[in-house]
Amino acid sequence: MIRLSNAALEAAPATERPRRIPAIDVARGVAVVAMVVYHAAWDLSALRLVATDVTAEPAWQAFARAIAGTFLFLAGAGLVLAHGERLRLRAFLRRLAALVVAAGLVTLGTWLVFPESYVFFGILHAIAVASVLALPFARLPALGAVGAALAIAAVPFLPPPPFADWPALRFLGLGPVPATNDWVPVFPWAAAVFAGVVAAKLGRAGLAALPPPGRVGRGLAALGRHSLVIYLLHQPILFGALWGVAALTGPNPEALSGPFLRSCETSCAAQGQPEALCRRTCRCAVEALRPDALWPNILSGRLAPDENRRVGETAQACFRRERDGS
Repeated sequence: MIRLSNAALEAAPATERPRRIPAIDVARGVAVVAMVVYHAAWDLSALRLVATDVTAEPAWQAFARAIAGTFLFLAGAGLVLAHGERLRLRAFLRRLAALVVAAGLVTLGTWLVFPESYVFFGILHAIAVASVLALPFARLPALGAVGAALAIAAVPFLPPPPFADWPALRFLGLGPVPATNDWVPVFPWAAAVFAGVVAAKLGRAGLAALPPPGRVGRGLAALGRHSLVIYLLHQPILFGALWGVAALTGPNPEALSGPFLRSCETSCAAQGQPEALCRRTCRCAVEALRPDALWPNILSGRLAPDENRRVGETAQACFRRERDGS
């Protein structure tokens, strides 16, 4: 989520800053709005204010990946628009420094709040590294960036190299996926930056010819121009506000039962039972066990042998009832 200047189509004198192309800012603004929506849903889920586990839902996962890919793609496009005619090294280094500092703040902040799953290489880290890798291609023919994008995207499908598990190289994404709240490794995500480079090289004339945005577009463009600041501030504000709500209301009962439900359904399906029957059986078990005094022990995973037996008996009774339709 870097704020990147957009270069004018015509070569500008060395003292001029490149003109912005509104379409890029509008697109980035749309991505900012989508990011805030996703993070609000993630916070609601993490604080157990809703029953949905956002991190496990395929639709939400796809939404998050689309947002990350959009920001990376726009970062690549911005490299061409800002530096395609001439390299403005000082401006590039200034923005790179801002990204590195912002990424460091994200790592520090998430380490304090989520020490077991802190962000050590998320979207800002990826944009910073990929921007350095893609910068030389901003002034090269588009074919070079096409080749780089395809090569980077293909790397994860190759056999992992011997150094894939080295801790210092985990950011490459060649080893197992680590426990982290935002994981955007160089391979394959840097390919999106190179794709943005290609798109800007081929389509910048069309972007510049687009009509000025309307009122909504101007609002989105304003968000896009300040995307890095919004990225840094919106999550502390959202999470803090929703944490306060959770402290007042307590967690959603359906969210509390989620882990038990998922474990129950997985165990049932492993025995070859139909998915719909497993879902009904486990829902029945939750409704039967929730008023029981052992429910807190179920939620905490601290069940004595006799309590485990009672849970199993309840689940079996629910299974027979749901199977027989009685």
